[in-house]
Amino acid sequence: MITQEKVDSYIKKIPPAPQTLKQTLLLLQQGELTKAATKAKEDLALASYLIELVNKPLFGFRNEVTDISQIFGILGLEGSQQAVYNYMISLLSPSQWKFFHLTKNSFYDLQAELTTKYTKILTHLNIKDPDIQNAIALLPASIIVAEALFCEKLEDVALLRSVNEIDLNTILTRLCGMDLFDICQRIGEKWNMSEKSMEIIQCASGIKPSKDEEINKVGKWMHLLLFYTLSQPTYINAGLNDFIDFHIDFVENIYADFAQLMEIQ
Repeated sequence: MITQEKVDSYIKKIPPAPQTLKQTLLLLQQGELTKAATKAKEDLALASYLIELVNKPLFGFRNEVTDISQIFGILGLEGSQQAVYNYMISLLSPSQWKFFHLTKNSFYDLQAELTTKYTKILTHLNIKDPDIQNAIALLPASIIVAEALFCEKLEDVALLRSVNEIDLNTILTRLCGMDLFDICQRIGEKWNMSEKSMEIIQCASGIKPSKDEEINKVGKWMHLLLFYTLSQPTYINAGLNDFIDFHIDFVENIYADFAQLMEIQ
């Protein structure tokens, strides 16, 4: 079994954010969108990431947007914060994925898709809380940690999967006593994210409902978003869909609204 100390050692490998990135995030947390954009321009890698992100087909712009101030204006305060967190995660992404059949580009697309659709959900729910907005950033980060953990125990994982058709989240729990959502929480603690962010993530598992009505509502939508996104062919082929055990009873009362918002036929 992989000890919790071993899990923490992988999480501790998450490098500290460069100074410019820290200052950009701090300015965004203070609501200083214009100053944050000016600071972000100083980090050429961050600026390049933001330009590539906002010009993806998901955003639907006909002409390329390259000005960082304009990009932050498009994303808004919460969206810009989320984009910076996503950039932090992109710095951790392995150069070569071994367990999940992913590439840097497909992982980047997963980040962008989760971010865009989650923002659409929060707009639909009329929620503008930055703590809630930033919660989605923890999921891609936890997939990176899970990749490292599974690579360490490839034979054990293969054996468990051959004996029973069990999801990867259950296997992860058997290997280290923590599921994907617990790992999210550990990362959130390292990043000094709010308790609200981490409670939403736990609620999104579908088996850890919250007593807080708003958190429970967002958790239901996030649970559906994860299942919907990871059920797409690209992520099925990557093996990511095996992470989520869909709990229909948990989300039954919002499924029709979710389907309509995502325009599921």
